[in-house]
Amino acid sequence: MIKFLDLQRINQRHEAEFKEALAGVLDSGWYIRGRQLSAFESEFAKYCGVPHAIGTGNGLDALILILKAWMQAGKIEAGDEVLVPANTYIASILSISACGLVPVPVEPDPQTCNIDPGRLQAAMGRRTRVLMAVHLYGQLADMKRLSAFAKEKGLLLLEDAAQAHGARDAKGRRAGSFGDAAAFSFYPGKNLGALGDGGAVVTPDAELARLVRALGNYGSEKKYVHGMKGINSRLDELQAAFLRIKLRSLDADNERRREIARQYLEGIHHPELQLPHWDGSSAHVFHLFVIRHPARDKLAAHLRKKGVETAIHYPLPPHRQGAYREWNERKFPLTEAIHREVLSLPIHPLLQEEEIRFIIQSINQFP
Repeated sequence: MIKFLDLQRINQRHEAEFKEALAGVLDSGWYIRGRQLSAFESEFAKYCGVPHAIGTGNGLDALILILKAWMQAGKIEAGDEVLVPANTYIASILSISACGLVPVPVEPDPQTCNIDPGRLQAAMGRRTRVLMAVHLYGQLADMKRLSAFAKEKGLLLLEDAAQAHGARDAKGRRAGSFGDAAAFSFYPGKNLGALGDGGAVVTPDAELARLVRALGNYGSEKKYVHGMKGINSRLDELQAAFLRIKLRSLDADNERRREIARQYLEGIHHPELQLPHWDGSSAHVFHLFVIRHPARDKLAAHLRKKGVETAIHYPLPPHRQGAYREWNERKFPLTEAIHREVLSLPIHPLLQEEEIRFIIQSINQFP
């Protein structure tokens, strides 16, 4: 069986370095907010091209902490609206709800599956204050148009970059450097994945960075003194040490993902199958390689029978979930079509050439 994601194979390359890092953390006797985290925050901020990075417990917390920090600063308040892609992973929307804000789902561009800038004006309301751009599947959203719209309307621009570590535009600007703040996830399956949960906030705003750091530490900047109602969301020393190691190979891993994508795009030929849009640039890091087919479940069963594991990102859109039952009757036809037809192929950087050829051949043999 060709695994959809072989984390064991991916992480075994770093085994010796991981063991050395583990020994170093154990010997230090310091496990929360120590030297490893400080070093990773500095290195990741530099990598993203922003002044500040703050480690968090996970990607969802990173989004929540940004929004809570803006509320603490008086820039937004409960009941304000956040424009968000209708077809995103539910975490993007959960972060908005968790802060007492109102998610306003916006249909995607059918070509890229990212939020459609042309639909933003119609979605604007009297209390719209934030635009959340999600770089879905690892492809940068249209940040030029989204940034211009946010500036014109006076909106805060928040990047959900959980799937887009290292994605770059034509000028070399990386995901996380376009907005007022950005959230990353280091869930193990991400392009930059920890060996457990983890996340980060990056921002050019020193005051926002200060607030996020304090809010993620029980609202405290001085031990046992709590000036804000915060939460406990901190990236631990061991995960920071592991991430420092993996950050060094992230660009090479992303380039390998793009090379696999090139082979898929050149080799897969099926009249009913829609391949992902890609302009060939570094704006896509292919966290996922997502195809669409009207008989998605039959194609997945065919590939499973051949020995190829696939995944669905995602089976149900947020507005069809029980968590948002108040939206269940709303219609988002583009979003619904995407979720009905998408299928993700294996694309991790340790995928072997013979496995890639076999996957292509198996898809082309589908009836």
